Amino acid sequence: MKIPVPDEVLPAADLGRVHCVGIGGAGISAIARIMARRGIPVTGSDDHDTPFLPALRELGVTCHLGYDADHVGDADTLVVTTAARDDNPEVLEARRRGLRVLPRSAGLASVMVGSRVLAVAGTHGKTTTTGLLTSALLAAGTDPSYAVGGVLTATGRNADAGSDDLFVAEADESDGAFLHYRPHAAIVTNVEADHLDTWGTEEAYRQAFADFVATIDPDGFVVCVLDDPGAADLAETARARGLDVVTVGESDGADLRIHDLVLDGSTSTCRISRAGSDLGELRLRIPGRHYVLDAVAALAMGLRLGLSFDALADGLAGFTGTGRRMELKGEAAGVRVYDSYAHHPVEIRGDLEAARALAADGRVVAAFQPHLVSRTRIFGEAMGVALGGADEVVVLDVYVAREDPDPEVTGHLVARAVPLPAEHVTYVDGLGAAAQVLAERARPGDLVITLGAGDITTVGPRVLDLLEPGGA
Repeated sequence: MKIPVPDEVLPAADLGRVHCVGIGGAGISAIARIMARRGIPVTGSDDHDTPFLPALRELGVTCHLGYDADHVGDADTLVVTTAARDDNPEVLEARRRGLRVLPRSAGLASVMVGSRVLAVAGTHGKTTTTGLLTSALLAAGTDPSYAVGGVLTATGRNADAGSDDLFVAEADESDGAFLHYRPHAAIVTNVEADHLDTWGTEEAYRQAFADFVATIDPDGFVVCVLDDPGAADLAETARARGLDVVTVGESDGADLRIHDLVLDGSTSTCRISRAGSDLGELRLRIPGRHYVLDAVAALAMGLRLGLSFDALADGLAGFTGTGRRMELKGEAAGVRVYDSYAHHPVEIRGDLEAARALAADGRVVAAFQPHLVSRTRIFGEAMGVALGGADEVVVLDVYVAREDPDPEVTGHLVARAVPLPAEHVTYVDGLGAAAQVLAERARPGDLVITLGAGDITTVGPRVLDLLEPGGA
């Protein structure tokens, strides 16, 4: 459902009683939590229970399961997920009554009014980078509000209301939400075509990031990862507009440069220099080069805000991840099981490289659930090619969200493109079948990883149950 952003975004305190449609999602639940922590009356509904709801209920937020016009109650304002259907009864009831109806982006903007917003944007890595930045700022003595697209392992929450004026926000480009936040400063991790169901063309998608940079406070700054061509181009665009730009990466011209990078299983270490001077060592407890780049971007923002290297580095060293980003689900029968939100070819490739390092002498056994019909239509073959980084691959059908199914666009498009011998690629129908095949294929020393933005996240625990003695 597409709902226009109003010309004037009111502070959250001026919205009255708020009802959140799709409160179980990462984005809407974050808004609801911050509102509740600030004493704003808030309720919500979702069509199924999610891991974000128990924490909201602990704050006294009523979370209905299922959508019904009666759930609107005495609300003055609705904040609505982009995944809501046009015939959602709660939205229809709000419109019948003439209530204020806001999209998710405006809801988030409302809780950010009056804050110095630090926005984290990019095609990939937004959630991890937002989590890294939040952890670094907390360790450096600040108390920011934050809204992340996943649960921070350190806090057990995806959002909170802090006591100072900083607000760390994951800035989502999928529906254009990031164009409405007016940040003081921003990080851009990378820019590579995605969400073409919204933007139509790669050129329009890249232009959206240029438009995003134009919304940054002229007295603020932007951090760009120089190693990514799209972000490097955006840095030049930002400079041409007179914005202060800080670049990071292993590239020679980076303002904050990575040296002596060592990836060792689940840890990463490197040294950081600025203008030729060594600042110190950075140690991370997350695997993969792409996560190192995310961490150094967060470090650069903290340094630009005037915080100390050592304190920021301590916060980054203590970061152990966010939910669904290379998240360890458990170990059974000598097999470790991880889960990742990766749903774009670049993300799949990066997480499989990290999985390979974690697996050491073991094999990587991957299951992938394509997400969205439109994305699979455009990137299905590239998804399959990226999955070639595993030793065994299980592919499920497309997880349909926000769109109608297309019989011509199925998981077979992905499975056929995997560059492995046919006996190492299995197409399955359903989550239960995927868990069964993974448990049968895995052997001691292997690493199993489930990939995708849909409900494949439930498969890992099933695999662990099957691997346990007597599991079935």
